[in-house]
Amino acid sequence: MLTILPYTDALAPAFREINAAWIADMFTLEPHDQHVLSHPREAIVDRGGVILFVSHATHGVIGAGALMPTGGGAYELTKMGVRADVRGSGAGAFLLDALIAQARALPDLTTLYLLTNSACAAAIHLYERAGFVHDAAIRARYGGTYARADVAMRLPEG
Repeated sequence: MLTILPYTDALAPAFREINAAWIADMFTLEPHDQHVLSHPREAIVDRGGVILFVSHATHGVIGAGALMPTGGGAYELTKMGVRADVRGSGAGAFLLDALIAQARALPDLTTLYLLTNSACAAAIHLYERAGFVHDAAIRARYGGTYARADVAMRLPEG
């Protein structure tokens, strides 16, 4: 019932809508969010990153996530969200697994990390189940990207 779709410009509005909804619901859309969500090809894809979507057989595109290069082989797992009406369906875990597999296939990957907020307890639990570990060095290096980021995690090699 779930499939992974690669980024196309036709799916850019879904990327924005899915992510803007959860960010605005819990936080405030920051300038960095606005830029990435308004220009996903420029901000992510054209820089060597990846955007994937999860599609449901009857509900269409229900989730999106990205791997954004941040330099030196580091990629931020970012802008990952699932529509509110289908949360708890397993779509987030399905998408996360696909993003991790895609990241591991990147020839220059040295570090896969993410930034989030402690209020996102369900997401943090999902990341921990996938093998991400909390990392103070990642928070020190990249945590300033978003005002809301008070949690940083890294996926260990292997």
